Amino acid sequence: MKKVLLLLCKGFEIYEAGAFHDVLGWSGAEGGEEVKVVTVGLQKEVVGTFGIEVIPDMLLSEIQAEDFDALAIPGGFEEYGFYEEAFSEPVADLIRRFDNLGKPIASICVGALPVANSGILKGRKATTYHLGEGRRRKQLAAFGVEVVDAPMVKDRNVITSTSPATAMEVAFELLARVTSVENAEHIKHMMGF
Repeated sequence: MKKVLLLLCKGFEIYEAGAFHDVLGWSGAEGGEEVKVVTVGLQKEVVGTFGIEVIPDMLLSEIQAEDFDALAIPGGFEEYGFYEEAFSEPVADLIRRFDNLGKPIASICVGALPVANSGILKGRKATTYHLGEGRRRKQLAAFGVEVVDAPMVKDRNVITSTSPATAMEVAFELLARVTSVENAEHIKHMMGF
């Protein structure tokens, strides 16, 4: 059984987190390999965008990257405090640990920004939220990232994307990486995509 760590920072977007959780969960129910999703937060209770409250399975301080096959990072809203935790050193350290191990790191929308903040995307290709006059893409470029105008960008072990509209495709790509392309295609079909 594969294990994916789903990082829930303050102000995370529930739809993006839900896409990861649902697609990976379907693999065990209808696919060829079970994938356990373990949620992690910096606090015992994480308040997401629009006030949803979630109790993560584990605290970030308890995590060993070696125990997981991949890291999933949904984006979030600045107005709900996303960058307060997403740009913290414990989050940056977690991302660096997964990258050092060569494990997949999948982010959706502005989830690319904490990945860039960790330093692992310097000189690499990535994308992030494309609307709002390109403000988030300029922020991504300031981290030394080669910003690509595409819905989803894959650079070695890192997946980034532009918006919540890409959430399912990113989740399917992550599923393909932790199980197989065939399994991901089967789940995509079973989910009606």
